[in-house]
Amino acid sequence: MAKLVFGMNQSLDGYVDHTAFEPSPTLFRHFIDEAQSQAGCLYGRHMYEVMRYWDDTDSEWGDEEVAFAAAWRSKPKWVVSRSLTSVGPHATLVENDLEVAVRRLKAELDGDVEVAGPSLARNLTGFGLIDEYRIYLHPVVLGHGKPYFAGPRPPLRLVANDQFDGDVIRLTYVPA
Repeated sequence: MAKLVFGMNQSLDGYVDHTAFEPSPTLFRHFIDEAQSQAGCLYGRHMYEVMRYWDDTDSEWGDEEVAFAAAWRSKPKWVVSRSLTSVGPHATLVENDLEVAVRRLKAELDGDVEVAGPSLARNLTGFGLIDEYRIYLHPVVLGHGKPYFAGPRPPLRLVANDQFDGDVIRLTYVPA
């Protein structure tokens, strides 16, 4: 059975914004390793559109960007959207009954499935489907953006914490 993991970079004041956090080389290497080991990715429309950046190759990328792109491209993706009519390579559009579709995914897959996007995570949290929350806490105050928890805050229990490059802390929680 798959484990759904919602993990995102977050500011000290609780916001996620992909334009506000540039990972250090160590943290980016961690994200490459995570992408390589995942069973797949479950995206909301907005996060999927952000991540589609990795479908193209930029001639100025270094080895690390090429490695991340290769890992990301190779994984199956499920995109939850009512507005998209098609998705890219290795992606499946999920348009109807989110809860049923995700429960089926969890039953059919083994390993970690990345959940990306606070709105999608809010819905999956409401269904009791997220197994783990990973907050990559950056020492930045944004004062705006989307909150990591876009809905009611679930009761959580801290199970691990890790530090990257002295300033980013990954907090790992499971539902209490």
